[in-house]
Amino acid sequence: MPQPFTLPEFYEPHPARLNPNLERARVHTKAWAYEMDMIDVPQHGTVIWTEHDLDSHDYALLCAYTHPDCDGEMLDLITDWYVWVFYFDDHFVELYKRTRDIKSAKEYLDRLPLFMPVEGPIRATPTNPVEKGLADLWTRTVGSHSLDWRERFAYNTKHLLDESMWELGNISEGRLSNPIEYIEMRRKVGGAPWSANLVEHAAGFEVPSVIAASRPLEVLRDTFSDAVHLRNDLFSYEREVLDEGELSNGVLVFEKFLDIPTQQAAEAVNDLLTSRLHQFEHTALTEVPPLLDENLIDPAGRVAVLAYVKGLQDWQSGGHEWHMRSSRYMNGSQNNGHSSASAELGGPVGLGTSAARIFKSVVATMPQRLRSFTNQPFTDLGELRKPQMYMPYQLTLSPHLDASRAQTLAWGEEMGFFTEVPGLWDRDKLDAYDFALCSAGLDPDATLEELNLSANWLTWGTYGDDYYPVVFGRTLNMPAAKAATQRMKDLMSVELASPVVPSSALERGLADLWRRTATPMPVRFRQKFKVAVENMLDSWLWEVKNQHENRIPDPVDYVEMRRQTFGAEMTTSLSRLSHGTSVPDEIYETRTIQNMENSAIDYAALLNDVYSFRKEIQYEGEVHNAVLVVQNFLGVEAQQAIDIVNDLMTARMKQFQHTVDKGLPQLFDDHALNAEARATLTRYATELQDWMVGIMNWHEECRRYGDADLVRHFGGHTPANLSALHAPFGAAPSGTPTFHKPKGLGTSAARLKASI
Repeated sequence: MPQPFTLPEFYEPHPARLNPNLERARVHTKAWAYEMDMIDVPQHGTVIWTEHDLDSHDYALLCAYTHPDCDGEMLDLITDWYVWVFYFDDHFVELYKRTRDIKSAKEYLDRLPLFMPVEGPIRATPTNPVEKGLADLWTRTVGSHSLDWRERFAYNTKHLLDESMWELGNISEGRLSNPIEYIEMRRKVGGAPWSANLVEHAAGFEVPSVIAASRPLEVLRDTFSDAVHLRNDLFSYEREVLDEGELSNGVLVFEKFLDIPTQQAAEAVNDLLTSRLHQFEHTALTEVPPLLDENLIDPAGRVAVLAYVKGLQDWQSGGHEWHMRSSRYMNGSQNNGHSSASAELGGPVGLGTSAARIFKSVVATMPQRLRSFTNQPFTDLGELRKPQMYMPYQLTLSPHLDASRAQTLAWGEEMGFFTEVPGLWDRDKLDAYDFALCSAGLDPDATLEELNLSANWLTWGTYGDDYYPVVFGRTLNMPAAKAATQRMKDLMSVELASPVVPSSALERGLADLWRRTATPMPVRFRQKFKVAVENMLDSWLWEVKNQHENRIPDPVDYVEMRRQTFGAEMTTSLSRLSHGTSVPDEIYETRTIQNMENSAIDYAALLNDVYSFRKEIQYEGEVHNAVLVVQNFLGVEAQQAIDIVNDLMTARMKQFQHTVDKGLPQLFDDHALNAEARATLTRYATELQDWMVGIMNWHEECRRYGDADLVRHFGGHTPANLSALHAPFGAAPSGTPTFHKPKGLGTSAARLKASI
């Protein structure tokens, strides 16, 4: 039977190297698999693997390629881990996915954490090969590591196992995930974060704990993970989708969501894979070095981080070579000039060919990389049609709206928002922006004091979001931006007595809001809320950095950072804190609650991007807008990009509804939550509904985004002289107003051709 599509040209920036201990690992891991009862031992009457299966899949070759520098003993251990994880995957498919036995699957997964205790010995007795293998591997691995590493490894291993239920649930319901949900969940169920932990173990280093949770290190891990999974989706489509009936495959997700042929979907997935690898490289080169300096990482810690980066690169190139050779996957027809038919199994492709492929792949993907850095700002967008947006909930407004409007205007003037940066804000603009209207829809049951506080936070956050690009973006002064951000972080003292004396409108506003918000909170709640505000502040720095580079963000990085730039984490944090202690903390970390929150956040953020597209792109020269990101990534015109973003909004809203209707009741039962906790979480879902419909109403009714509003707020300037208007802060605008011509149908393809 012919393959469902031809494999695309892959981006291969690093040569694959083979560990010389390959044959030793093959011999060792086969003996180990027999010892663990993985070979020819029926499980509930089904043989999961024969010896031929193990030999043909050749996991030792995978590990020899992905860990080329470790010694023989370490390669044996790493190979055993991968034999175990692939056996688990096939074991779960045969016993639970094919039978749709959700109850037994949950019971099976609930036992596995017993065999990976973060502290102390394993006390449970294994009852199947998966438990037996995990107990053996855990004991052989974790003893040499710190508590921090053991906790990270246990967390990622648990996710890898537990999220198989997400796949099983989708298969049982016949439900295909949307692209945003898919990337997030595939990252957990696919196991690549778990692989990143093993990269540290194999290298003999641990990433310093002080920076392990930082954005640069998380981006390295997540881009690595996404690239591994998207590559696997391309190779495994035939096996998973056509044979196993699997719905968790990126090619299938793109195919159905974009309504395009399979081959075109495969090319789109490969483009996203390339984009994620470009993001990995960009982060390693531009974000990691400052991170090491700012955190005063010692030489040993720097070596550990560099070894980690190198290990992740080795895994990418080695994993690709293995996919080209393993009989587990579709690899008989491809365009890369090397196949299993033309290369000896287990050996290199041929002298010099790896370097040749690298050069070819870098050249082939250069236009995609360059497009992200060659955005033309202040483009006249011409006529655009606003799409019909899906909103299943009804608006309710607070009766305190008018009083809060008056208070918000007075507060903005008191803080100095109208005078500090000439032309940025004035009283008329704040009145037009009408943040009290937004708050009145977000929380219609709020008291006047609560409504004022909410509207003031929205005012401050939007002022800061407008302030950073003007004051720090145009001046290319990142040190000043970082210093200002650190002052605001220091201003938010958990003890409420900060040594920082506010010296700007932004600082005065935050100081006032912090006092009013944090004072009634217990200390541990203040700490959590402070982290949420700090994450938003850091996201503004991320935007300034992209502005300096004129860089349109990678699609996945944009969606995940948009949640922070939108201030949504701060909003949900306040909502959670209002719940008190009625809901156990660990419930908020479950897939159900995170899906509910993130789908609501993404809907609102994408909605904002559709409404603000003209303001940001035509009038402000921005690069941070989902419509522009989609337009750049897919090479489509602005209107088509708007429609795709609207489809994403609809998909996220429907995911929110699915989570509330089906996920929450299941969560209540799975965790045996009491009536108070159930009522609190049900109310939380209603709060998020109010939040989304309130934001939509505000965008419709405020005077910030309409064409007439933009002409008024930007003084009638046209795209041709806006670049002068947006000159470095303090410079006088100049230039003669003239219009740029619209891009027009087909010019995207022409630009791409010219760039090649």
